[in-house]
Amino acid sequence: MVSSVDGATALDGASGSLGGPADRIVFQAVRAVADVILVGAATVRAEGYGVPTVADEPQAERRRSRGQAPRPRLAIVSRSLDLDLDAALFRDPEQPPFVVTTTDADPERRTALAGVAEIIEAGEASVDLRSALGRLHDRGARVVLAEGGPTLNGQLVAAGLVDELCLTLSPLLVAGPSRRLAEGPVGTGPLPLILDRVLTEDGFLFLRYVRAVDAPAP
Repeated sequence: MVSSVDGATALDGASGSLGGPADRIVFQAVRAVADVILVGAATVRAEGYGVPTVADEPQAERRRSRGQAPRPRLAIVSRSLDLDLDAALFRDPEQPPFVVTTTDADPERRTALAGVAEIIEAGEASVDLRSALGRLHDRGARVVLAEGGPTLNGQLVAAGLVDELCLTLSPLLVAGPSRRLAEGPVGTGPLPLILDRVLTEDGFLFLRYVRAVDAPAP
């Protein structure tokens, strides 16, 4: 995730304006280790998601050497299935996206999406993210990268499903009504994190936090 110094997660409705060249490099590096990129439908619409890519062929080859597909696969979380079937992200016959939804989702929309995506049902009235991650694991996903937005992040935190946070801190003051990194239901309590790494470039801070119970030995 990316945030301004004062906590804004979007500028003019999208997060991309908060980043810069160094952030894009880090973004690609983090994506390069993921089997699946998990993202909410609202973020897909706001950010104009396409087919996930990697930086170059050497990076794709490194993925193959680890037993991964050449590029990560997208998994879109959507209870309403309000998705544009003509969007670029659905034009990948070799690796169509997953769409994670509920058992009571609109049957007509589900049928339409089944022609361009692999449907995963998890939960009834709302998406059960623990079940969804289990089903992605059954399909070969060992590393799942969540890219937001804040509602999806909040649900992951509340369910205790976050292992680490990679946060870019942008050198901007934004103010306004922007949302927090994670919003929504409160889980069992604050999740303790340990700051594992700090990098800096062009005024940006790149922070990696890991769960306290998963922290590497000194």
